[in-house]
Amino acid sequence: QVQLVESGGGLVQAGGSLRLACVASGRIFSTYGVGWFRQAPGKEREFVASIARNGVTTDYADSVKGRFTLSRDNSKNTVYLLMHSLKPEDTAVYYCAATLYYSNFRVSDRYSDWGQGTQVTVSS
Repeated sequence: QVQLVESGGGLVQAGGSLRLACVASGRIFSTYGVGWFRQAPGKEREFVASIARNGVTTDYADSVKGRFTLSRDNSKNTVYLLMHSLKPEDTAVYYCAATLYYSNFRVSDRYSDWGQGTQVTVSS
């Protein structure tokens, strides 16, 4: 099991940028794949992006592709979600999650551990 804490959310104008961080406890963070999901009010939680253990293989939802970038620093037990060109429709609570699976990272049920979430609000 791994504990996750997100940070970096806030209020930003449309077109702006934010960097979210997901810090994990434990010494075996490098064995986990990490995903980011978001949930807007009245909507279901949706996949945003994922990064594999190797820190190289990434996947992005079409809605954020080209605007969001994932990276990880296993030495710091941290995954970063860099978000550019933010839009009002990006407003949501963003969650990071960890998985020991090696595939289907877009499916939330594949994740065993979740953070508490961080609010991102994009004003128009």
